[in-house]
Amino acid sequence: MTLRPAEPVPVTQGALGTEQATAFASMFKALGDPVRLRLLSMIASAGGGEVCVCDLTGAFALTGPTISHHLKVLREAGLVDSDRRGTWVYYRLVPAAVSMLAGLLDVAGVPVGAVS
Repeated sequence: MTLRPAEPVPVTQGALGTEQATAFASMFKALGDPVRLRLLSMIASAGGGEVCVCDLTGAFALTGPTISHHLKVLREAGLVDSDRRGTWVYYRLVPAAVSMLAGLLDVAGVPVGAVS
Protein backbone atom coordinates (compact mmCIF):
# COMPACT_ATOMS: atom_id res chain seq x y z
CA MET A 1 0.00 0.00 0.00
CA THR A 2 1.43 3.37 -1.03
CA LEU A 3 1.19 6.32 1.31
CA ARG A 4 -0.11 9.44 -0.34
CA PRO A 5 1.79 12.48 0.87
CA ALA A 6 -0.15 15.66 1.48
CA GLU A 7 0.38 18.53 -0.93
CA PRO A 8 4.15 18.88 -0.87
CA VAL A 9 5.89 21.94 0.42
CA PRO A 10 9.20 22.46 -1.35
CA VAL A 11 12.08 21.25 0.79
CA THR A 12 13.44 24.80 0.75
CA GLN A 13 10.31 26.07 2.55
CA GLY A 14 9.82 23.55 5.33
CA ALA A 15 10.81 20.23 6.79
CA LEU A 16 8.94 17.08 5.82
CA GLY A 17 6.90 15.17 8.36
CA THR A 18 7.57 11.50 8.97
CA GLU A 19 4.65 10.27 6.84
CA GLN A 20 5.56 12.55 3.93
CA ALA A 21 9.22 11.54 4.10
CA THR A 22 8.26 7.86 4.08
CA ALA A 23 5.99 8.26 1.05
CA PHE A 24 8.47 10.33 -0.92
CA ALA A 25 11.35 8.02 -0.03
CA SER A 26 9.56 5.06 -1.61
CA MET A 27 9.03 7.06 -4.79
CA PHE A 28 12.66 8.19 -4.94
CA LYS A 29 13.87 4.68 -4.12
CA ALA A 30 11.83 3.34 -7.04
CA LEU A 31 13.48 5.92 -9.32
CA GLY A 32 16.94 5.17 -7.93
CA ASP A 33 17.38 2.21 -10.26
CA PRO A 34 18.43 3.01 -13.85
CA VAL A 35 16.14 0.34 -15.33
CA ARG A 36 13.11 1.70 -13.47
CA LEU A 37 13.98 5.27 -14.40
CA ARG A 38 14.18 4.23 -18.07
CA LEU A 39 10.90 2.33 -17.79
CA LEU A 40 9.20 5.37 -16.26
CA SER A 41 10.49 7.61 -19.05
CA MET A 42 9.34 5.13 -21.69
CA ILE A 43 5.88 4.95 -20.14
CA ALA A 44 5.64 8.72 -19.66
CA SER A 45 6.64 9.44 -23.25
CA ALA A 46 4.51 6.74 -24.86
CA GLY A 47 2.09 7.90 -27.50
CA GLY A 48 -1.51 7.52 -26.45
CA GLY A 49 -0.63 7.79 -22.76
CA GLU A 50 0.00 4.11 -22.17
CA VAL A 51 2.27 1.34 -23.31
CA CYS A 52 2.02 -2.45 -23.39
CA VAL A 53 4.59 -4.38 -21.39
CA CYS A 54 5.28 -6.26 -24.63
CA ASP A 55 6.65 -3.01 -26.08
CA LEU A 56 8.91 -2.38 -23.07
CA THR A 57 10.73 -5.68 -22.71
CA GLY A 58 12.64 -5.48 -26.00
CA ALA A 59 14.51 -2.34 -24.90
CA PHE A 60 16.35 -4.24 -22.16
CA ALA A 61 18.71 -7.20 -21.97
CA LEU A 62 16.63 -8.53 -19.07
CA THR A 63 14.13 -11.35 -18.67
CA GLY A 64 10.39 -10.73 -18.70
CA PRO A 65 10.05 -11.54 -14.99
CA THR A 66 12.77 -9.01 -14.15
CA ILE A 67 11.01 -6.28 -16.15
CA SER A 68 7.75 -7.23 -14.43
CA HIS A 69 9.42 -6.87 -11.03
CA HIS A 70 10.69 -3.39 -11.90
CA LEU A 71 7.23 -2.37 -13.11
CA LYS A 72 5.71 -3.71 -9.90
CA VAL A 73 8.09 -1.52 -7.86
CA LEU A 74 7.05 1.54 -9.89
CA ARG A 75 3.38 0.62 -9.45
CA GLU A 76 3.72 0.07 -5.69
CA ALA A 77 5.46 3.45 -5.38
CA GLY A 78 2.41 5.03 -7.04
CA LEU A 79 4.32 6.29 -10.08
CA VAL A 80 2.54 4.17 -12.68
CA ASP A 81 -0.79 2.40 -12.93
CA SER A 82 -1.73 -0.62 -15.03
CA ASP A 83 -4.58 -2.56 -16.60
CA ARG A 84 -4.57 -6.17 -17.74
CA ARG A 85 -6.12 -6.72 -21.16
CA GLY A 86 -6.13 -10.36 -22.08
CA THR A 87 -2.54 -11.59 -21.99
CA TRP A 88 -0.90 -8.17 -21.79
CA VAL A 89 -0.58 -5.50 -19.14
CA TYR A 90 -0.70 -1.83 -20.17
CA TYR A 91 1.08 0.82 -18.09
CA ARG A 92 0.49 4.55 -17.79
CA LEU A 93 2.07 7.35 -15.80
CA VAL A 94 0.37 8.73 -12.68
CA PRO A 95 0.92 12.45 -13.36
CA ALA A 96 -0.13 13.52 -9.86
CA ALA A 97 2.68 11.46 -8.31
CA VAL A 98 5.32 12.96 -10.59
CA SER A 99 3.90 16.43 -9.93
CA MET A 100 4.24 15.83 -6.19
CA LEU A 101 7.90 14.93 -6.63
CA ALA A 102 8.45 18.00 -8.77
CA GLY A 103 6.71 20.18 -6.17
CA LEU A 104 8.88 18.79 -3.42
CA LEU A 105 12.03 19.63 -5.36
CA ASP A 106 10.84 23.03 -6.58
CA VAL A 107 13.52 25.61 -5.84
CA ALA A 108 11.93 28.45 -7.82
CA GLY A 109 12.41 31.69 -5.96
CA VAL A 110 15.49 30.50 -4.10
CA PRO A 111 18.41 32.76 -4.97
CA VAL A 112 21.18 31.02 -6.89
CA GLY A 113 23.85 29.97 -4.42
CA ALA A 114 21.48 30.24 -1.44
CA VAL A 115 21.12 26.46 -1.24
CA SER A 116 24.17 24.33 -1.77
